[in-house]
Amino acid sequence: MANRLMIPLDYPDAGQAKELIGKLKGIPCYMKVGMQLFYAAGPDFVRELKALGYSVFLDVKMHDIPNTVKGGAESVTALGVDMFNVHASGGSAMMAAAVEGIEAALRKNPALARPLVIAVTQLTSTSQAVMNNEIGIPGGVPDTVVRYAKLASAAGLDGVVASPQEAAAISAACGPAFRTVTPGIRPSGSSLDDQSRVMTPGQAIRQGSHFLVIGRPITAAPDPRQAAEQIIEEMIKA
Repeated sequence: MANRLMIPLDYPDAGQAKELIGKLKGIPCYMKVGMQLFYAAGPDFVRELKALGYSVFLDVKMHDIPNTVKGGAESVTALGVDMFNVHASGGSAMMAAAVEGIEAALRKNPALARPLVIAVTQLTSTSQAVMNNEIGIPGGVPDTVVRYAKLASAAGLDGVVASPQEAAAISAACGPAFRTVTPGIRPSGSSLDDQSRVMTPGQAIRQGSHFLVIGRPITAAPDPRQAAEQIIEEMIKA
């Protein structure tokens, strides 16, 4: 289960990220590199993580015209990431262009591993009121998430980012092999922080989540290693 746990390295520089990595040494989890760290430390830090043997989820949420996303996908595939994401709201053509970018990189260097590309549906910080009244999408959050998941699957993507509350519905709509990457995981008794749609690790696994993104309950814990091990144990027992 450890390789289904994704730990966000949400730090302003590589030094602080490496401090956490040192505390987690030996746990074969995914490392998630988001915008803050990637913009600060750049591709070299991703290469360092790969050299240490970690799987890397590059969480930069591409959202642009199809040709630009194609180029971005080609670049991050060449970098060697194991997973990256795009926004489903960019549309089918944009998502398909991401797959084309991967294929272009693999043609240039067949030795590269093919990364998983997943689509962001609705951020787990997005409530229905925000989605309806501010973003301007009518209806319920689960319906929107499943619609985006179907579009992503049709465009050739490998899965989606969604709340664990939608994992079962996504699996029913797109098949059990279509991956769900679920932020908004909070162990019992943890603060919700800025998350609106949450589950415990055990509940998320039982709902069919393939990967669990768990940040502050681990990174802000007095003993991050112990916190991670307890979460993995809960995932195993689910």
